[in-house]
Amino acid sequence: MGGAPRDRLDDPEPAAAARGSRDARGAGGVQKKLADVVAEEAERHPGATVETFATDEHRIGLKPILRRVWAPKGQRPIARGHHRFEWFYVTAFVSPATGESFWYLSTGVSKELFESTLALFAREAGAGRDRIIVLVLDGAGYHTLPLAVPEGIRLVFLPPYTPELQPAETLWVHVDESIVNRHFATIADLDAAVADRCVALANDRHLIRGQAGFHWWPKRTNPI
Repeated sequence: MGGAPRDRLDDPEPAAAARGSRDARGAGGVQKKLADVVAEEAERHPGATVETFATDEHRIGLKPILRRVWAPKGQRPIARGHHRFEWFYVTAFVSPATGESFWYLSTGVSKELFESTLALFAREAGAGRDRIIVLVLDGAGYHTLPLAVPEGIRLVFLPPYTPELQPAETLWVHVDESIVNRHFATIADLDAAVADRCVALANDRHLIRGQAGFHWWPKRTNPI
């Protein structure tokens, strides 16, 4: 599983410690922190590519998602719905610099499930000796220590209460696009529609990069 946990984890508290400084908790502070971590990993692994990904979870269920739509003048648009409280979660791993993304569906969230998802992502993304992934995530309880982190992955936590700094957070509008104002009879039907949408998003790097490509996000560091 790689080195000791302290070599692959960065606690959110240092960035949040300066309560009086907005920059320490904003894009400037996170940008500096990520630049330092990427430089450190590039120095430690001179033959590897170092890339910065972000990950987040999104809950979707049979409670309809409604949006405004255009309709002919004088006509009221209708969206069928049946409120039921069955849910599943979409987890996205995205490289804002390149648009590469990986998508997973699950029936819930927990530390054990996140460890399994993280291990699957590491395998599918090829994390390891030749590709080091700096992964940015929030401080949700199922993300935090103790946590098994695969080789080739280094976690960097965002400061508390800063969803605006999470590129993966911006992707949910595109995930929801295929299911808004629609009625699904079962959670399996909804799952299938969302799965198809995630496949389409994974194949559209231009869209992902345009949505999640924050201007301050670190670029990929190629082998020396």
